[in-house]
Amino acid sequence: MKRGKYSTQLCLLEGAGPGEMGCYSFSVEDDFIGLRDLPETFPSDPPEPLPVFLMEPEEAYIVKNKPVNLYCKATPATQIYFKCNSEWVHQKEHTVEERVDENTGLVVREASIEITRQQVEELFGPEDFWCQCVAWSSAGTTKSRKAHVRIAYLRKTFDQEPLGKEVTLEQEVLLQCRPPEGIPSAEVEWLKNEEVIDPADDRNFYITIDHNLIIKQARLSDTANYTCVAKNIVAKRRSTTATVIVYVNGGWSTWTEWSVCNSRCGRGYQKRTRSCTNPAPLNGGAICEGQGIQKLTCNPLCPVDGVWTEWTKWSTCGTECTHWRRRECGVPAPKNGGKDCEGTVLQSKNCTDGMCMQSSLYQKSSEAKDKSDFGNSLAPSTDDVALYVGIVIAVIMCLVISVVVALFIYRKNHRDFDSDIIDSSALNGGFQPVSIKNARKADLLTAPPDLTSAAAMYRGPVYALHDVADKIPMTNSPLLDPLPNLKIKVYNSSGLVTPQDDLGGEFASKLSPKLPHCLLDNNDCTMGRRTQTQTLLRTRDPSCTALGSFSSQGGHLIVPNSGVSLLIPAGAIPQGRVYEMYVTVQRKDNMRPSVEDGQAVLSPVVSCGPPGALLTRPLIITMHHCAVFDGQQDWLIQLKSQSQQSHWEDVVVVGEENFTTPCYIQMEDESCHILTETLGTSCLVGQALSASTTKRLKLAIFGPVTCPAMEYHIRVYCLDDTQDSLKEVLQMEKQMGGKLLDEPKTLNFKDSTHNLRLSIHDVPHTLWKSKLLAKYQELPFQQVWCGSQRNLHCCFTLERFSAVTVDLACKICVRQVEGEGQIFQLDTTLSEDSQSIDTSLLDPASNITTLVGPNAFRIPVSIRQKLCGSLDAPQTRGNDWRMLAHKLNLDRYLNYFATKSSPTGVILDLWEAQHFPDGNLGRLAQVLEEMGRHDSLVPAATEH
Repeated sequence: MKRGKYSTQLCLLEGAGPGEMGCYSFSVEDDFIGLRDLPETFPSDPPEPLPVFLMEPEEAYIVKNKPVNLYCKATPATQIYFKCNSEWVHQKEHTVEERVDENTGLVVREASIEITRQQVEELFGPEDFWCQCVAWSSAGTTKSRKAHVRIAYLRKTFDQEPLGKEVTLEQEVLLQCRPPEGIPSAEVEWLKNEEVIDPADDRNFYITIDHNLIIKQARLSDTANYTCVAKNIVAKRRSTTATVIVYVNGGWSTWTEWSVCNSRCGRGYQKRTRSCTNPAPLNGGAICEGQGIQKLTCNPLCPVDGVWTEWTKWSTCGTECTHWRRRECGVPAPKNGGKDCEGTVLQSKNCTDGMCMQSSLYQKSSEAKDKSDFGNSLAPSTDDVALYVGIVIAVIMCLVISVVVALFIYRKNHRDFDSDIIDSSALNGGFQPVSIKNARKADLLTAPPDLTSAAAMYRGPVYALHDVADKIPMTNSPLLDPLPNLKIKVYNSSGLVTPQDDLGGEFASKLSPKLPHCLLDNNDCTMGRRTQTQTLLRTRDPSCTALGSFSSQGGHLIVPNSGVSLLIPAGAIPQGRVYEMYVTVQRKDNMRPSVEDGQAVLSPVVSCGPPGALLTRPLIITMHHCAVFDGQQDWLIQLKSQSQQSHWEDVVVVGEENFTTPCYIQMEDESCHILTETLGTSCLVGQALSASTTKRLKLAIFGPVTCPAMEYHIRVYCLDDTQDSLKEVLQMEKQMGGKLLDEPKTLNFKDSTHNLRLSIHDVPHTLWKSKLLAKYQELPFQQVWCGSQRNLHCCFTLERFSAVTVDLACKICVRQVEGEGQIFQLDTTLSEDSQSIDTSLLDPASNITTLVGPNAFRIPVSIRQKLCGSLDAPQTRGNDWRMLAHKLNLDRYLNYFATKSSPTGVILDLWEAQHFPDGNLGRLAQVLEEMGRHDSLVPAATEH
């Protein structure tokens, strides 16, 4: 065929790319793409399949100036060529090989081209350099995938290099590494003392997806030099070496036993020692603080030898012709191991100038027979007998006089406190006096509670009403037999406990000798109490204090939104008295008790007053706590109170109440109720009994309402889960102009000694950057656990790149290391129109602080009197106050209620405190019906 230029038309109908279908006219040299080799007649030939690529071009990198080759292979293929960056590659730049497949008989064509660095660098545009292989057959065309060709490189400088650290034993270590920029991306490996770290061989190492190295728990063997190595096909880069030193702080060994006093007689000292070897400080760890030697003065007593006294005068001559004289070993007597006197104690001789041959010398160490003779010889004289008789008579007279005086005092006191007992008849609305002498026996409980450990004593018979016309003397009841001397409160006609008014100040002073007189004399000291109350208002935060004036009708003091209240039952304040009472939550750190290791403050510190007030039945203090009960004995909880000298003292351990403890505590899941007749400052402190002991934390996140600066501060509070803790932070943030960024969440925090870790995630790095150097912050375990530091929080600072950025979306994770965690999803706007946070997150309706009189209680007075009159009396079937306590789950310690003059009344007071302010009287009526006490149920239903 003759070479030259040809004009031809090629129609692409199948296998062409987008925009390539149609007919094309070519006027080219016949050797440009080899058109002379194309078949002359397509329709007449047998149909062929579309080309199939047996090999497609692969991604390639140009290293330095070395070109790369791209290969492709297709069958059946009449032609095969490369197209790069949408332009055909000239035929001369192709290397094409053709062969026939022996199995299929189809033509197999293979093509290759060479790409140089200059070709890649000359490309301008957003895309990388790419090439594609195109194969023809009679059926159409087929295109291979695109293969990109890039210039490979690896920069010399790391974006972030690891930094050396000094860490304690078992601490988590994070070494960060961001490799240099490169194409292809560099692979990273870590070296420890020039040896490659393989996490599969040592599970204490972990390499994150972003190339950071984590040592989970630092060991002494992990003290080493660590290097981050980045490499790709171009080069290999090494970071600076980071030295990790795992140090151990020294710890004291136990004290040795005290040494023997270095002086056998007189002033000396003894010592004991300990060494800083438990463990010994390593790798620069801190040495032990304190002394390794303790000395204690000692003063062993010196031995004293005995010395004889002078001889006495000779006695008169006896019937045996002898007289005697004696001396004592007593100036000084031997002591502290000193020697006894040597020589004779007695000496005798003949007193008749030898006319009687009787003389004896008695030794202190003579035989038993000589001792007997000596005893006979020393028979007491007449003067001695008279002296002994006089002493005995004097002792007897003293005893007689003492008995007479004691009897006189007893009878006088008995007359002062003697009174008849009056019981109530709630069901018929009247009160009848009962004569002690005429009282008769009644059917009593068959299974009374165990009161054998009682310390309080009954002083007279107690009467309880069995029905309207039948009064039962409880003197012979098995319920009260173990308590023969328990003091009984006297009921007046209103059914409320009160001292008798006719006895006046003398009776009150005997009930409480330490009581200030102004609490007893309502007329003289009212102005003083009001002045004291006004002073209290000026010195205390009104948001955490409630005050009110209360009489014998009782009432309720509530500190809003704090979970703290004080219930004053009807009859707790003596008749005719008015007390200015208060309850306040102490928020100063110096008011909180100091705790030991393993202990935690579980409730707010609550003060009630006035201190020393005379009360005739228990008041109920309600407060929130943050202890978690899961059915196991994980907590040892005790009530502590503050003395007048500001010292914290243990009052009672929950579950160990007895008749000597001054109060009783009813624990619930989130609150507790303290029944006490002594007002003061108190709180709950818990001792962890196991590593699974858990307390609740409340997590709250705040940010500023407005943010004119480029920095934005996020504050994360970790609080004890009590209402008052959250209320205090809400008030504080409101004053600071803060707003709540997400709903507060609860976190269970265990006594595992692990810290609380806080971290921020998913910050939009194109708009914001975090100014936190580390990846997380930690709050020490002890600070979180003990609860002595209020408003504990951490702060995350973000900086926006532009002032027009007003939206922020990120996540904050708060979790205990190896424990539970919570994740907050923040989505906030930095809007100046936003308002400060609203404390309506807490109950906005709880703004009533004082309720006075019958309106303060859910149970009407008339129904209460009927219930007390009906259930206080012991029943043979047991459906009395004890079953009521059992039905209401208040039967943990029945003995406490048994010592009260009206057990039912105290149980109902506790029910009022538990279910304030919306107690369900219907449920109470249902309990009475289940008890089979229709006599109590019918009046209650009628009143309700």
